[in-house]
Amino acid sequence: MTERMDRRRGSALRKRPPAIDATRAESETGEGREEPVSPTGRLFREPHFSCYIVSVFGLGARVDLAAVRAGLEATLARHPRFCSIQVMDELEDATPKWVRTTVNLDDHVVVPDLEPTGTSADPDRALESYVSSLSTLPMDHSRPLWELHVLDFPTSDADAAVVLRVHHSVGDGVSLLSLFIACTRRAADPDALPELPTTGAARRSGPVYALPSRPLLAPSSWGALAALAAWVVSLLLLAWHTLVDVLCFSATATSMLRDPRTLFKGAEGVEFRPKRFVNRTLSLDDVKYVKNTMNCTVNDVLLGVTSAALSRFYFRKTGESGRKSIKVRSTLLVNLRKTPGLHALATMMQSGKDNGAEWGNRLGYMILPFHIAMHDDDPLEYVRKATKVARRKKSSMESIFTYWSASMIMKIFGIKA
Repeated sequence: MTERMDRRRGSALRKRPPAIDATRAESETGEGREEPVSPTGRLFREPHFSCYIVSVFGLGARVDLAAVRAGLEATLARHPRFCSIQVMDELEDATPKWVRTTVNLDDHVVVPDLEPTGTSADPDRALESYVSSLSTLPMDHSRPLWELHVLDFPTSDADAAVVLRVHHSVGDGVSLLSLFIACTRRAADPDALPELPTTGAARRSGPVYALPSRPLLAPSSWGALAALAAWVVSLLLLAWHTLVDVLCFSATATSMLRDPRTLFKGAEGVEFRPKRFVNRTLSLDDVKYVKNTMNCTVNDVLLGVTSAALSRFYFRKTGESGRKSIKVRSTLLVNLRKTPGLHALATMMQSGKDNGAEWGNRLGYMILPFHIAMHDDDPLEYVRKATKVARRKKSSMESIFTYWSASMIMKIFGIKA
């Protein structure tokens, strides 16, 4: 791992590197143009906003390294973003572009040399520590911005693990999740893609808000008039909630509105410190049981569980009275782009072309309040309050405004602003 860190130290964005395979780029994309990096992607590669997506996959067997390399060559290494680098062409403009290059898997498949005593004595801790080190380790921008780390030792949850680290400028989490699934095949039919649910919330992959559908009026129908009135009211509520959220977001961005000082608020520079990833396994059947009983969504239940966990942590650490109620806020990123289907992503990797499928980062923000209080007598109160907050946020276009305003600021004042 030390050798990898030394090789990456001092790396920077390439300026017209000689290793670019221009012939492959033109033949596989079908066009000689280079695709510019999106405004959000440019933001993610700024030194003070550098973000990585770190995904840990537990395996049911030890790692077959040859099979892993063969699978990568047939899937991720052929995806347009995973075989491209960001190049700054100062002769034309100062906007970085995606340019195809040759993928050398030796640069992307990392098998770290870890101490056997550490991995055998406390494998879970060893896995957490290694993943934590990846949260701040820089990437070499002279090669495609992804890595697969092979941790071939058993933990309490799996026989082995692989860690995929991708720079956030390559794509958003929703797109990458679909891409990872498209890289897999069914155990019963190795040539078939897995099937995903297509009903209910699983079918929705666009913005979290929904414009109310305009009702069709029938002549002399009181029911139709009532439906029209309800539609007008819901539209007015959407506009009002959006206005309130935009004002609150603007006040927060200008430091006019702040959260109280709590142990959740990090000190200056906390975003550049290593992050430790911990997890807790929950029963999905239990979550769905609460969801069906309380007539809410899975996300509402998980939001309530998070509020409960933060509340117990806060009052245990501070020793304050549980009768006190605090509201802290978090920034939630929202995907605003339709996610490509599995078949579209599989075809993209097979052909090495975009094939018209949308890809990249199109993210908005919303401020999500967390209810910090003790409800030992009625723990479901956390879910009720979380459901109320989630429904209120869905009746707002805050995420659309934040995406639009960030894009306008970038276009008018530049990436530094």
